[in-house]
Amino acid sequence: MSTKPRENVISSSSRLEANPVQVVRTGYATNNQNDIRNTEEGIGACGWTLVILSYIVVILTFPFSLCVTIKVIQEYERAVIMRLGRITSGGAKGPGLFFILPCVDSIIKIDLRTVTFDVPPQEILTRDSVTVSVDAVVYFRIFNPTISVINVENSRIATQLLAATTLRNILGTKTLQEILSDRENISHSMQVHLDEGTDPWGVKVERVEIKDVRLPVTMQRSMAAEAEATREARAKVIAAEGEQKASRSLKEAADIISQSPIALQLRYLQTLTTISAEKNSTIVFPIPIELLSLVKK
Repeated sequence: MSTKPRENVISSSSRLEANPVQVVRTGYATNNQNDIRNTEEGIGACGWTLVILSYIVVILTFPFSLCVTIKVIQEYERAVIMRLGRITSGGAKGPGLFFILPCVDSIIKIDLRTVTFDVPPQEILTRDSVTVSVDAVVYFRIFNPTISVINVENSRIATQLLAATTLRNILGTKTLQEILSDRENISHSMQVHLDEGTDPWGVKVERVEIKDVRLPVTMQRSMAAEAEATREARAKVIAAEGEQKASRSLKEAADIISQSPIALQLRYLQTLTTISAEKNSTIVFPIPIELLSLVKK
């Protein structure tokens, strides 16, 4: 008789040890569901009395009470109703008209539109020991108004502080070259980390963009000097290659002229024609080609 229950207890405990993560997640989800359950559970006799009195006041002051009990929520907003400090059934209300009880219900309006904010410039020491100042812009929105009211005091400020910390942590593991050339992957990595961190707050981070990377003045000068030296070295190489090709062409032309003596005289006459056309004030005294050949001998 006593062995069967003991076996059941042992088997259930082994299941709990086999799946501890599943048990914790299930308990967390159950607690969240219990927090957003019907307000009638646990308000007590005093709470029921206040609710009934509120209904009586609404009925006695009808239709003037409609000015207080009827609320309008815009398409981009949701209203979280707290009745005696507890979330009402059904979660957030809206958009459109809905009914509240005076002196019992309180309304918290939540804007569901995408919100942007600038992350203040952060002084970051990169992995290669370079100090840079980086700022970014974050786009986020609230996807669960109830959780954003219950789990965090101010979702906007919390997201801003988490974004600044995440920016410092991620860029601290990158080198200066990676920060300057791989902004897209860094922004995506930051967006994933922020989205995971703000999910329990009912906040969805849609996009993160790095705006500017500011380097110290000394680093800017050294990088500019390095780039200038690289350009000068490249220009010298290009000029040397041009001189090499020109010398080869001149050698080929000299070989051709040496094979035909009349070609040198034609070139001489062409040079005289060019000089007389461009510089009319220049006086040219032509020397016969034969005299040059005698001087060489």
